[in-house]
Amino acid sequence: MSFNAIVVEPTGDDEVAVSIEPLTDDQLPEGNVTVAVEYSTVNYKDGLCMRPKNGLVRHYPHVPGVDFAGTVETSSDPRYKPGDKVILTGWRVGETHWGGLSQKARVNADWLVPLPEGLCTKRAMAVGTAGLAAILAINALEDHGLKPGQGPVLVTGAAGGVGSIATATLSNLGYEVAAVTGRAEADNYLRSLGASQIVAREDIGSVTKRPLESETWAGCVDAVGGEMLARVLGQMKYGASVSAVGLAGGASLPASVIPFLLRGVNLLGIDSVMQPYENRVRAWQRIANDLPFDALDQMMHPATLADVPKLAADILKGQVRGRVVVDVNA
Repeated sequence: MSFNAIVVEPTGDDEVAVSIEPLTDDQLPEGNVTVAVEYSTVNYKDGLCMRPKNGLVRHYPHVPGVDFAGTVETSSDPRYKPGDKVILTGWRVGETHWGGLSQKARVNADWLVPLPEGLCTKRAMAVGTAGLAAILAINALEDHGLKPGQGPVLVTGAAGGVGSIATATLSNLGYEVAAVTGRAEADNYLRSLGASQIVAREDIGSVTKRPLESETWAGCVDAVGGEMLARVLGQMKYGASVSAVGLAGGASLPASVIPFLLRGVNLLGIDSVMQPYENRVRAWQRIANDLPFDALDQMMHPATLADVPKLAADILKGQVRGRVVVDVNA
């Protein structure tokens, strides 16, 4: 019996075709757990994987989708049985291994986590890799001493997927959140998620010659990188930490070592792809407990497989706000 999936195939002349195609179980890649996918999402990496010469996909035809949630259909691993609800994020699924923009997926059990109690598969994909990265970033900040009441916590790229989840969760935990955005129309949206201060991108997005500025931020979840991250490092309070989780503003870091040497600032790298199982379970449990679902539902935008090609192009242009949830069976 066939099922539908987004399939990417090269067409020559450095172009690819992205379409919905029928597939069968025997075409699925190797793995010990087959999942009937219910929901997926569209991430920046998904957009890249649907472009030619993306540096991520090694073999074609390819099924993208770095995230999915659904129900186990078959399993040869004792940790999962048919009927179990599971989540997958990371592990290069959707890049080097067929992903979740499909009605079925076959993966290794090590890459899955159980869906925590209190969270449905639809909301899990409203969170997705972006939300998982945001929670991992918050965990890292708190593991390095951040507590409510120490001052404002800066969230860069706040209207995007990582930033939206970080803003809503930090606010729900009692933190004062300063949200950075370059979109004036996003102000009300960010305040509705709990941001108490809006910082214009142009006010913080360029490097200054001064290695240190006024101590302003008690912590930072940075999804931008580049010159903005370099600037933010010089504005952190003594001993404060920045969780670096993205590079929308570029991969280079034109920064001084002075904030590290004179203020003891910590720069914490956040990887959401190869996180150990225990860290992923901890983060997903915190998502179920600490992320306000009313805010999550507000940032959710429903989509179907037919919408994916346009969404993939839009996300690369920075034109997707909040979180897209793809109902692969609609």
